[in-house]
Amino acid sequence: MQTPKLALTIPCYNEELCIESTVTRLLEVLDMLIEKGKITRDSYIYLVDDGSADSTWNIIKALHEKYPQRVKGLKFVRNYGNQKALIAGLEGVNRFGCDCVISIDADLQQDELTIENFVDEYVNGSEIVLGIRNDRKTDGFIKKTTALMFYKLMNMLGAKIPVNHSDYRLVSKKALEMMDMYPEKALFLRGFFHELGLKTSVVKFDVKPRFAGNSKFNLKTLMGLALNGITSFSIVPLRIIAGLGFLMATVAFIIGVATVIEKLVFNDSPNGTATMITLLCFFGGLQIFCLGVIGEYIGQVYREVKARPRYIVDKELL
Repeated sequence: MQTPKLALTIPCYNEELCIESTVTRLLEVLDMLIEKGKITRDSYIYLVDDGSADSTWNIIKALHEKYPQRVKGLKFVRNYGNQKALIAGLEGVNRFGCDCVISIDADLQQDELTIENFVDEYVNGSEIVLGIRNDRKTDGFIKKTTALMFYKLMNMLGAKIPVNHSDYRLVSKKALEMMDMYPEKALFLRGFFHELGLKTSVVKFDVKPRFAGNSKFNLKTLMGLALNGITSFSIVPLRIIAGLGFLMATVAFIIGVATVIEKLVFNDSPNGTATMITLLCFFGGLQIFCLGVIGEYIGQVYREVKARPRYIVDKELL
């Protein structure tokens, strides 16, 4: 295989405290790989400003002016979210040209030195290389617990993704071209690249403490990501609802038969006020929950039918 042209894409949202240091460090990594002959000299970094409210875009412009051939940028008109910024980055480098692209976070908590391992796996024939963190020592108890629940729930409900894989990954030009065939607006990248079925390998890496700023991921965004992933790649929840409906109907039938027998055989009307109240509350809550799940799927269909763009570009630096 010939020496690949590598692109690095970074979603940025209010990252003024770290983006300059991150780009400087990643350019050093690219220079190291160029000197080793592992990537071409026209490899570059593509930054996506996800509608930042601080001076992130001004810093990106300054970096582009300083390194016009090595640092590219794109700016959204408003904040669309991390997944949309990642998609824009992948689509952007596909237009601009590359043999493979690695997505990495702006805070550089993911070990940038493992980029070399990603490239090695690509050269050895992998079309997709997943970054899997070795542990979650840098996370607090709540974040660690919710993250593990996220992965278990996703896999249980059919959206198969490896545990501790975020969006630190390499994808080939072939995978990018296949992504163009998927017009859906709420594309869940972690599940999508697994679904493609291309040759995939894994690179393990350590997570470093964030050196500046605060993480943009919290319980709310993680829950939103999980709901998007489940409704995009699995109908298991709908089948669970169908199963629950059948089970509840069976239980209701059995209770009804038992009540009739008690009345006819023992001539006794059961005094079940507390039981009835409990069952009504239970079934009422279950119905509302099931309607909520169905509503999520209807909402997903509603968004797709409207066919609004995934994002709107304000400016691009090439």
